[in-house]
Order: sequence, then C-alpha cells, then structure tokens
Amino acid sequence: MLLFQLTRLVTLTICRLYFRISYRGLENVPRTGPFIMAPNHVSFIDPVWVASPISRPMRYMTWERFVSMPLLGAMIRYYGGFPVKLESGDRAALREATRQLKAGGPLMIFPEGGRTRTGRLMPFKPGFIRLSLETQAPIVPVTIIGGYEAFAPHHRFPRPRKVTVIYHPPVRLTPPDDPDEMKDYLSRQSARIRQIIAADLPDCAAVSQVQVEH
Repeated sequence: MLLFQLTRLVTLTICRLYFRISYRGLENVPRTGPFIMAPNHVSFIDPVWVASPISRPMRYMTWERFVSMPLLGAMIRYYGGFPVKLESGDRAALREATRQLKAGGPLMIFPEGGRTRTGRLMPFKPGFIRLSLETQAPIVPVTIIGGYEAFAPHHRFPRPRKVTVIYHPPVRLTPPDDPDEMKDYLSRQSARIRQIIAADLPDCAAVSQVQVEH
C-alpha cells in the first residue's frame, strides 16, 4: 500500500503539471464498499486520469494485448489491471470483475467497450448494468473532458492539453419486477448512465434524447 500511495501521488502530480488536470465531484466516490466506476473512453491514459486522486486500489479491465507485453503488462497487473478479450465475450474477465465487486472492492469498466475514434461518445454496452444488478454495486458515472484532445488514438504521444474529470453521484439500481422486462431494462439504464456522462461533454447536444427510467 505504501508503494501504491507513493506512485499514485507521483502520477497525480505529473497529471496536474502536464495535463493541468482538475477534478470535480470526488465526494461522490464511495470510500468503502464495492462500486463500478464507469467513464467515457477516449484514451489509453483514462484509467490513470480517473484513478489517480482516489486512495483506494482499483481493479480495471484492459485489452489483453497490453497485459501480455513483458514490462508494461507486469505494471498493469500490479496496479489492478486484468485482461479482457474485446473481440468476444470473456467469461474469465467477467468472473474476475464479479469476484472483485463481491469482495467489496471498486472496479472500473468502460461501457463503450473501446476507445472512441472520433471523440464522440459511442453507444454503451449493457453488461455493466447487469454486473451492477448481480453484485448490488452502485455505478459512479464519470465524464472525461479534453482527454481526446490530449491523447487520441491517432496521437503517438500525449499532448499537454487541459483535462477535466467529473465524478457524478452514484446510481443504485434495482431489477425489474418482471424478468421478461430485463432486456428492455438493461437498455434503458445503459442509456440513462450514458446521458449522465454526456451532459457535461462538449458534444452533448448531439446526443439523442432517450426516455430513461429514474
């Protein structure tokens, strides 16, 4: 834990200096118990930007190709990353995610499933909603602003652009009374979380309005 906290503070300092990063809503991040951190996905650095100001060690899914790299993979695993196959359903990754939450720890999931290639928010996959229901873990929506300009997929190196991270109030879900409504429920709640994240993005006006359940 001492090494984790030291490296976290060093990373946070670098982010503040290089990206002029600022944080809003940190009081919304639970200090105890399980929760799912759900940010928009614009960059490889997203887990660092989101997790750096949080003193609790966090697990997160990452592309299996990165985890298999000799040095980088070891660092990713040490700081909580575990591999997921993006091309297909990964039951091993799902089991690890479930285990982490049921053990009372936080987990970071990117509902888009991959980085945006255009800077605009992509549709959300509903798997994180199902995971929240199964583990009774609340979802903390997170909006990353400026991350695409700082380190988009077509950039070879990060650029010193201003980044802002907003942590929204936790969303607690309860399953529908009728199991036959589950598919529609997952879709509505996924859209609900997406709208929360989109509301603070510059392109939020382009996000279609969807009726969601409160």
